[in-house]
Amino acid sequence: MAAKGGPIKGEAETGKRRKAHGLGLSAETFAAWSLRLTGWRILKHRYKTKAGEIDLIAKRGKTVAFIEVKARRTRAAAMEAVTPASQRRIVRAAKIFIAEHPKAGFFTLRFDVVIVRPWRWPERIVSAFQAAE
Repeated sequence: MAAKGGPIKGEAETGKRRKAHGLGLSAETFAAWSLRLTGWRILKHRYKTKAGEIDLIAKRGKTVAFIEVKARRTRAAAMEAVTPASQRRIVRAAKIFIAEHPKAGFFTLRFDVVIVRPWRWPERIVSAFQAAE
């Protein structure tokens, strides 16, 4: 039972988690629209695999980009959030996507990051990281 007027333990964390999840979804939608406006076609949004999830997979010309979207106050904080572990997860998920869509292997593949900051247009960092062999 909660103390008078106080939240049940864990309720505050659940609320924070929901808010962060909602912010992430909004950032992904905003990033997708900014990509569309610059000529990209969104192939997949929130592509889920056993290895993990890729926020966006987009194609323009002969390039397919696997895109991680980060909503942060600063560019440095966003890039810090793209950890080596998250990079490995994205690369593993991308390999699954390529196995399921073999034609993608004929395109130039790259890993981009889109940073969504308050009151700014999303910033795309092209080839933010490489797939480690």
